[in-house]
Amino acid sequence: MSKQTDFINSNKDRYITELKHFLSYPSISTNPENKKDVLECAEYIKEHLEKIGFSNVTIYPTKGHPVVYADWLNAGADKPTILIYGHYDVQPVDPLNLWTSPPFEAEIRGENIFARGSADDKGQVFIHFKALEAHLSQNGSLPVNIKLIIEGEEEIGSIHLGDFISEHKDLLNCDVVVISDTAMYSKDVPAIGYALRGLCYMQVEVTGPNRDLHSGQYGGAVDNPINALAHMISKLKDDKGKILIDGFYDDVKPLSGEEIEGFKKLPFSDEEYAKGLKVEELFGESGYTTLERTWSRPTLDCNGIWGGFTGEGAKTVLPSKAFAKISMRLVPDQDPNKTEKLFTDYVKKIAPKTVKVEVKGLHHGKGAMTPIDTKWMKAASKAMAAGFGKEPVFIREGGSIPIVLTFKEMLGADTILLGFGLPDENAHSPDEHLNLNNFQNGILTCADFYDELAKI
Repeated sequence: MSKQTDFINSNKDRYITELKHFLSYPSISTNPENKKDVLECAEYIKEHLEKIGFSNVTIYPTKGHPVVYADWLNAGADKPTILIYGHYDVQPVDPLNLWTSPPFEAEIRGENIFARGSADDKGQVFIHFKALEAHLSQNGSLPVNIKLIIEGEEEIGSIHLGDFISEHKDLLNCDVVVISDTAMYSKDVPAIGYALRGLCYMQVEVTGPNRDLHSGQYGGAVDNPINALAHMISKLKDDKGKILIDGFYDDVKPLSGEEIEGFKKLPFSDEEYAKGLKVEELFGESGYTTLERTWSRPTLDCNGIWGGFTGEGAKTVLPSKAFAKISMRLVPDQDPNKTEKLFTDYVKKIAPKTVKVEVKGLHHGKGAMTPIDTKWMKAASKAMAAGFGKEPVFIREGGSIPIVLTFKEMLGADTILLGFGLPDENAHSPDEHLNLNNFQNGILTCADFYDELAKI
């Protein structure tokens, strides 16, 4: 047993006490009233990193919330430089009444710690802090060069991080990026992510008459924008889940045979999946398994629709306008800007002449993929096997982390998604939590990972 492993195992209780303090900061990036809390959380990270032995710890202001940077670069030019990315901002806590315990007063129940940010992403950031501390305290050094960038705006789209990276390319120059902000496949199946879906998020505005109308006086004479919009939405996909937008699938690459076989080996049950969601039957694009549809196929979903009167009681109005927000999850090689144009052209083509339609893009991000046979991935796999006692599987992620592609485009570095959360830990929801066994095993994994990287 290495010195750092023994140190990690003997400091479990202290880690949890310190994590509780980190989780106590209500660093909600989207709420102006929490700006002071976000700044205080950034200051805490700075102090903590300095305490465990990092140098050049700096809080960089942005036009929004600050970025915390730190490095330790004494391993030598012959050792790789690893950039660890994470975020210290968290989601709002609403609805507060659905929390069993206060969201910023971390509570342990069973083998989980409950608090906002425990899984996404403070708990996973702290895993790296403790692994790095173990090396520095026991060995007086790190086996590789480490840079840390911990931002405060991930939950609002990392709106200023791209500019920060562009302005600090030399500072952030690295061989590979590591992000721990994802989930393992399940509690008993550790996993390493290698692909993310992108996003094309659109808003559609349908306008009919120049004002709201009395449905008794005008009903039957003019088209209802809500009806027209609903009819248009129904034409976006067929009854087998296929997206009908012209050219939508042109850049979608099929899974490799190795990937398909890998998916089949995972312990997945459609019946249990449906049961957990309390739905009678699953639905998705015909000809693909549920894992294929959620990880490796593009999607189109209406995320919100509104217009007219939605209050209590009745108001027989024929509305002037109707709106919908529609998102498309994209796979690697699909361009969100191209998809926006395809979507816009198609929506305008299917719109009836009885209404006017305006379409605009709200938020986009490209998908990303990292080859699973790189030396970095092999090192991560070996370390996770040591930390969790079993070989990890390689999985895709259905969600989006747009910064992954930014790192690739601006720094030329691939990203390893070394996540320690679980799919059911209520990230973004009440009673968010992190499994403490995964927390501890994650620290062991990361400490071993740095050692494995030094052998490359």
